[in-house]
Amino acid sequence: MHKVILSLLLVFAFSLAGCASQQVPQSASFKVLTQPYQLDTGDELRINVFEQANLSTTYTVDQAGFVTMPLIGTVAARGRTTQQLSSDIANRLKQGYVRDPDVSIEVQTFRPFFIFGEVNNAGQYEYVNGMTVQTAVAIAGGFSARANKQNVIITRQLNGTIQHGQVNLNTPIRPGDTVTIKERLF
Repeated sequence: MHKVILSLLLVFAFSLAGCASQQVPQSASFKVLTQPYQLDTGDELRINVFEQANLSTTYTVDQAGFVTMPLIGTVAARGRTTQQLSSDIANRLKQGYVRDPDVSIEVQTFRPFFIFGEVNNAGQYEYVNGMTVQTAVAIAGGFSARANKQNVIITRQLNGTIQHGQVNLNTPIRPGDTVTIKERLF
Protein backbone atom coordinates (compact mmCIF):
# COMPACT_ATOMS: atom_id res chain seq x y z
CA MET A 1 0.00 0.00 0.00
CA HIS A 2 2.82 2.40 0.90
CA LYS A 3 4.56 1.63 -2.39
CA VAL A 4 1.40 2.54 -4.33
CA ILE A 5 1.05 5.87 -2.49
CA LEU A 6 4.76 6.60 -2.93
CA SER A 7 4.51 5.76 -6.64
CA LEU A 8 1.51 8.05 -7.06
CA LEU A 9 3.31 10.88 -5.26
CA LEU A 10 6.36 10.46 -7.51
CA VAL A 11 4.19 10.49 -10.65
CA PHE A 12 2.46 13.64 -9.40
CA ALA A 13 5.79 15.34 -8.59
CA PHE A 14 7.24 14.52 -12.01
CA SER A 15 4.12 15.77 -13.78
CA LEU A 16 4.38 19.08 -11.88
CA ALA A 17 8.04 19.38 -12.79
CA GLY A 18 7.14 18.77 -16.44
CA CYS A 19 4.55 21.56 -16.35
CA ALA A 20 7.02 23.97 -14.79
CA SER A 21 9.62 23.33 -17.49
CA GLN A 22 7.21 24.24 -20.30
CA GLN A 23 7.37 27.96 -19.60
CA VAL A 24 7.87 30.43 -22.39
CA PRO A 25 11.47 31.70 -22.45
CA GLN A 26 12.18 35.28 -21.46
CA SER A 27 12.86 37.24 -24.62
CA ALA A 28 15.19 40.24 -24.94
CA SER A 29 12.77 41.80 -27.45
CA PHE A 30 10.24 42.26 -24.64
CA LYS A 31 12.67 43.98 -22.27
CA VAL A 32 13.67 46.92 -24.44
CA LEU A 33 11.36 48.60 -26.90
CA THR A 34 13.83 50.44 -29.08
CA GLN A 35 12.04 49.90 -32.37
CA PRO A 36 9.99 52.83 -33.65
CA TYR A 37 6.25 52.29 -33.36
CA GLN A 38 4.78 50.39 -36.30
CA LEU A 39 1.24 51.14 -37.41
CA ASP A 40 -1.44 48.47 -37.68
CA THR A 41 -5.20 47.92 -37.89
CA GLY A 42 -7.16 50.07 -35.46
CA ASP A 43 -4.67 52.91 -35.10
CA GLU A 44 -6.33 56.29 -35.58
CA LEU A 45 -4.03 58.81 -37.27
CA ARG A 46 -4.14 62.59 -37.48
CA ILE A 47 -2.72 63.36 -40.93
CA ASN A 48 -1.92 66.99 -41.67
CA VAL A 49 -1.08 68.17 -45.17
CA PHE A 50 0.14 71.75 -44.77
CA GLU A 51 -2.21 74.28 -46.43
CA GLN A 52 -4.54 71.48 -47.61
CA ALA A 53 -7.47 71.56 -45.17
CA ASN A 54 -9.54 69.15 -47.29
CA LEU A 55 -6.85 66.45 -46.85
CA SER A 56 -5.99 67.17 -43.20
CA THR A 57 -8.18 65.04 -40.95
CA THR A 58 -8.29 61.85 -38.91
CA TYR A 59 -7.91 58.50 -40.68
CA THR A 60 -8.12 54.96 -39.29
CA VAL A 61 -5.91 52.10 -40.44
CA ASP A 62 -8.42 49.58 -41.82
CA GLN A 63 -8.56 45.78 -41.44
CA ALA A 64 -6.36 45.31 -44.48
CA GLY A 65 -3.72 47.69 -43.07
CA PHE A 66 -4.43 50.66 -45.36
CA VAL A 67 -5.36 54.31 -44.98
CA THR A 68 -7.69 55.71 -47.64
CA MET A 69 -7.28 59.39 -48.53
CA PRO A 70 -8.96 61.64 -51.08
CA LEU A 71 -7.11 62.05 -54.40
CA ILE A 72 -4.53 59.28 -53.80
CA GLY A 73 -6.72 56.41 -52.61
CA THR A 74 -5.31 53.65 -50.40
CA VAL A 75 -1.83 53.79 -48.90
CA ALA A 76 -0.24 50.86 -47.07
CA ALA A 77 0.21 51.64 -43.37
CA ARG A 78 0.62 48.27 -41.63
CA GLY A 79 4.16 47.72 -40.38
CA ARG A 80 5.22 51.24 -41.32
CA THR A 81 6.31 54.06 -39.03
CA THR A 82 4.56 57.42 -39.12
CA GLN A 83 7.61 58.88 -40.91
CA GLN A 84 7.53 56.19 -43.60
CA LEU A 85 3.79 56.66 -44.15
CA SER A 86 4.22 60.44 -44.24
CA SER A 87 6.87 60.09 -46.94
CA ASP A 88 4.68 57.71 -48.99
CA ILE A 89 1.70 60.08 -48.81
CA ALA A 90 3.84 63.08 -49.78
CA ASN A 91 5.29 61.20 -52.77
CA ARG A 92 1.83 60.15 -53.95
CA LEU A 93 0.50 63.71 -53.57
CA LYS A 94 3.43 65.05 -55.65
CA GLN A 95 2.23 63.02 -58.62
CA GLY A 96 -0.02 65.75 -60.01
CA TYR A 97 -2.07 66.75 -56.95
CA VAL A 98 0.00 69.01 -54.68
CA ARG A 99 3.16 70.82 -55.79
CA ASP A 100 5.32 70.44 -52.66
CA PRO A 101 3.32 68.59 -49.99
CA ASP A 102 4.39 68.85 -46.37
CA VAL A 103 2.81 65.88 -44.54
CA SER A 104 2.94 65.16 -40.83
CA ILE A 105 1.34 62.24 -39.00
CA GLU A 106 0.71 61.54 -35.35
CA VAL A 107 -1.07 58.62 -33.74
CA GLN A 108 -4.21 60.08 -32.22
CA THR A 109 -5.55 56.82 -30.75
CA PHE A 110 -3.51 53.63 -30.47
CA ARG A 111 -5.05 50.24 -31.22
CA PRO A 112 -6.20 48.36 -28.10
CA PHE A 113 -4.33 45.78 -26.05
CA PHE A 114 -5.79 42.52 -24.74
CA ILE A 115 -5.43 40.89 -21.34
CA PHE A 116 -6.50 37.33 -20.49
CA GLY A 117 -6.05 34.73 -17.81
CA GLU A 118 -6.09 35.32 -14.10
CA VAL A 119 -7.42 38.89 -13.94
CA ASN A 120 -10.82 39.99 -12.71
CA ASN A 121 -12.03 41.51 -16.01
CA ALA A 122 -10.26 39.98 -18.99
CA GLY A 123 -10.81 41.62 -22.38
CA GLN A 124 -9.85 44.38 -24.78
CA TYR A 125 -8.85 47.79 -23.42
CA GLU A 126 -7.74 51.14 -24.76
CA TYR A 127 -3.97 51.52 -24.79
CA VAL A 128 -2.44 54.42 -22.87
CA ASN A 129 1.08 55.56 -23.76
CA GLY A 130 3.72 54.29 -21.31
CA MET A 131 1.75 51.28 -20.03
CA THR A 132 3.37 48.38 -18.20
CA VAL A 133 2.01 44.92 -17.45
CA GLN A 134 1.18 46.12 -13.94
CA THR A 135 -0.96 49.04 -15.20
CA ALA A 136 -2.67 46.70 -17.69
CA VAL A 137 -3.58 44.36 -14.82
CA ALA A 138 -4.93 47.32 -12.83
CA ILE A 139 -7.09 48.40 -15.78
CA ALA A 140 -8.43 44.81 -15.97
CA GLY A 141 -9.58 44.95 -12.33
CA GLY A 142 -6.50 43.44 -10.69
CA PHE A 143 -5.28 39.89 -10.26
CA SER A 144 -7.68 37.05 -9.52
CA ALA A 145 -7.10 34.96 -6.39
CA ARG A 146 -5.37 32.26 -8.46
CA ALA A 147 -2.97 34.54 -10.37
CA ASN A 148 0.71 33.67 -10.65
CA LYS A 149 2.24 37.16 -10.64
CA GLN A 150 5.61 35.79 -11.76
CA ASN A 151 4.23 33.96 -14.82
CA VAL A 152 3.16 36.64 -17.28
CA ILE A 153 3.30 36.04 -21.04
CA ILE A 154 3.19 38.76 -23.70
CA THR A 155 2.26 37.85 -27.26
CA ARG A 156 3.43 40.46 -29.73
CA GLN A 157 3.81 40.77 -33.48
CA LEU A 158 7.33 41.94 -34.38
CA ASN A 159 8.43 42.35 -37.99
CA GLY A 160 5.60 40.16 -39.25
CA THR A 161 6.16 37.27 -36.84
CA ILE A 162 4.24 36.49 -33.67
CA GLN A 163 6.48 36.15 -30.63
CA HIS A 164 5.79 35.07 -27.07
CA GLY A 165 7.90 36.04 -24.08
CA GLN A 166 7.78 35.65 -20.33
CA VAL A 167 8.05 39.06 -18.68
CA ASN A 168 7.79 40.72 -15.28
CA LEU A 169 5.21 43.23 -14.07
CA ASN A 170 7.37 46.27 -14.93
CA THR A 171 7.70 45.35 -18.61
CA PRO A 172 6.29 47.97 -20.98
CA ILE A 173 3.53 46.80 -23.28
CA ARG A 174 2.67 48.05 -26.75
CA PRO A 175 -0.61 48.59 -28.58
CA GLY A 176 -1.88 45.29 -29.96
CA ASP A 177 -0.10 43.18 -27.32
CA THR A 178 -1.88 40.29 -25.67
CA VAL A 179 -1.02 39.89 -21.99
CA THR A 180 -1.75 36.51 -20.39
CA ILE A 181 -1.59 36.06 -16.61
CA LYS A 182 -1.08 32.37 -15.82
CA GLU A 183 -2.66 30.46 -12.95
CA ARG A 184 -0.59 29.38 -9.95
CA LEU A 185 -0.69 25.72 -9.00
CA PHE A 186 -1.11 26.19 -5.24
